[in-house]
Amino acid sequence: MELHFTLLAAALAVEGLAGYPGPLYARISHPVVWFGALINRLDRMLNHDGAPPLKRRLAGVLGLAALLAVVGWGSAALAAALRTLPFGWLLEALAASTLLAQRSLYDHVAAVAAGLRDGGLEGGRRAVAMIVGRDPATLDEHGVARAAIESLAENFSDGIVAPAVWLAAGGLPGIALYKAINTADSMIGHRTPRHEAYGWAAARLDDLVNLPGSRLAALLVIGAAALTPGADPQAAAASVRKDATRHRSPNAGWPESAMAGALDLRLGGPRVYGNMRVTDHWIGPGRTAATAQDIDRALAVFRRACLLLLAGAVVLGIVVP
Repeated sequence: MELHFTLLAAALAVEGLAGYPGPLYARISHPVVWFGALINRLDRMLNHDGAPPLKRRLAGVLGLAALLAVVGWGSAALAAALRTLPFGWLLEALAASTLLAQRSLYDHVAAVAAGLRDGGLEGGRRAVAMIVGRDPATLDEHGVARAAIESLAENFSDGIVAPAVWLAAGGLPGIALYKAINTADSMIGHRTPRHEAYGWAAARLDDLVNLPGSRLAALLVIGAAALTPGADPQAAAASVRKDATRHRSPNAGWPESAMAGALDLRLGGPRVYGNMRVTDHWIGPGRTAATAQDIDRALAVFRRACLLLLAGAVVLGIVVP
């Protein structure tokens, strides 16, 4: 099996420095938007409201298979074409960098801290509504700050580390297939009347493909805490051991518990999505009274965790043939 650590290092460096250029988004949108359009089309074609649950579940399996066939074939063809060109590996890294989210995640979470400072509670609610699904009107300032930190930790795993794992394992097709699965889960993997059966396959496959990334993300947060003044790597590790498996998601609890322990916070707990109240376990050993300053501290850990991921890719690219 060919590993792609040099490709990963280049993609991480490019995306961390430049993100996804706004003019490019305005011109051609974004690959995840393309995936989403295909997922919506398949949903309309295959997911019939009057069908029995088993038939809708089978339709969801078929829709997911069609999505992965299109994305897998297209990304493999693109990668093969790019590799025929001079510096084709670098062009492949540029293409893969569009499916990482270091820069955009940092900017969106930093905007919540700025919103709390500049606009108070309402400013924080407006900013956090851009990155979380819960009802921002139910959040006080501490809840807004916790929501931003939870989103940072969870998306560090499924927006950066997990796609990096699959890029290293499978090149451009690997990361493209991962993002297609992750996008499908975010769109149809919910327990709603329309998608509980149809989205079952997408949700279960997303849990599986995120498993290695979530564990690695927790290790990177622990390592980053050791490099961040005021963060506690030992508490982060202890929090992972105690709370990682208490989250309702089999994966999100790993990076969230590491971040909570590193910053002496408690994350999770009850929250409201639309009209539905979800009662989750609290995760972490510390305060629930998170602030904009805690968001800044979480971003400091995040930056170092991203640098550790890049450093690991560079080292492995050198030592692994």
